[in-house]
Amino acid sequence: MSGHSKWSTIKRKKGVEDSKRSQVFTRLAKDITIAARNGGEDVSANPALRAAVDKAKAGNMPKANVERAIARGVGKLDGQVVLEAIYEGYGPSGVAVLIKCLTDNKNRTVSEIRSLFNKFGGSLAEAGSVTYVFDSSMDPTFTIPLSGEGRGRFESLYEELESLDDVVNIYTNADLL
Repeated sequence: MSGHSKWSTIKRKKGVEDSKRSQVFTRLAKDITIAARNGGEDVSANPALRAAVDKAKAGNMPKANVERAIARGVGKLDGQVVLEAIYEGYGPSGVAVLIKCLTDNKNRTVSEIRSLFNKFGGSLAEAGSVTYVFDSSMDPTFTIPLSGEGRGRFESLYEELESLDDVVNIYTNADLL
């Protein structure tokens, strides 16, 4: 008797919509937290924060969530300390990968990143082993051309890393042909 219960239809649609909205809110909150951490909590004096808050308003993010993200960024929330972490590794075909994260749990984040590197044929490296590849503006000093299977594995690794909630930026020296 599928389709005869109005609630089951609503529940199914609402579940999908809520899941999508949750992912958007998580990303927006992270952007707000980063902007507040880097430039302070005053929206009028911090253009990056203003832009992030405007995006959140456009996405119908609740005001309480916006305020909580700002408080987390400036360190006002008790028990929730957001730390910046940088992880370095080598992806498929020896491509250097530098990952900047904001996390409240470094152990969870490093575990997730290590797991992804192992899954796609890379390895997490020691601090400082990849930074020489990038200059001060995070542009690679040299690139490694990728094609074929190595390119596919690297692109999969990159997409999986981007999907992690704690990851802010990913820098690499891959030259995708």
